[in-house]
Amino acid sequence: MSSRLTIDIVSDVSCPWCVIGFKSFEQALSELADQLHADVSWKPFELNPNMPQEGQELVEHLTEKYNISPEQVEQNRLAIEQRGADLGYEFGWRGKGRIYNTFDAHRLLHWAAEFDKQTELKQALFNLYFQQEGNPSHHSQLLDLVDVLGLDRDKAKKVLESDQFAKEVRDEQHKYRSAGISSVPAFIINNKHLISGGQPVGVFKQALSQIAAEACTNSN
Repeated sequence: MSSRLTIDIVSDVSCPWCVIGFKSFEQALSELADQLHADVSWKPFELNPNMPQEGQELVEHLTEKYNISPEQVEQNRLAIEQRGADLGYEFGWRGKGRIYNTFDAHRLLHWAAEFDKQTELKQALFNLYFQQEGNPSHHSQLLDLVDVLGLDRDKAKKVLESDQFAKEVRDEQHKYRSAGISSVPAFIINNKHLISGGQPVGVFKQALSQIAAEACTNSN
């Protein structure tokens, strides 16, 4: 018997560990396809809510924020690159460029949920930032993603040019921070189980199997 799980993924679009976590999670789901089905929702989290629109040079940002050396930044970059490659994801320009404000990207993701396109948009945003040297705060670049996904560009433009969904995004961010989420990714299953970080596929697979078995037992 297949279990149905609701999974809220709290993450930011410029977080490399969020990519790694999702790719691991996605592979685990694929391997458990005969046991469970997941209804996935993406929830907002800004790693740098005070980041100005023009952004900041990435290495400069990382050394300042985490009090580490450029050499440590490079070591971390290589580790992230390898984890991505192991999961079939190429980070490309990771370690170069700039870090940007992601608030408008989160507003657009909130809007995309109305059309069941959140996951597609989230992955496109990951690719924009990590593979294409893109800027997830730049409206024209966001609207180009909307076009590719077959969503209404004019409606998306109205969202971005207004403050639509700003309150909803801020409220959701406050909700998860108040619940103790201080780093991402965070996978919340059935509103009660938490898997934190870019875990290996095996960790996701074991946890999801146990939760699915528990859900089946409780429903009988």
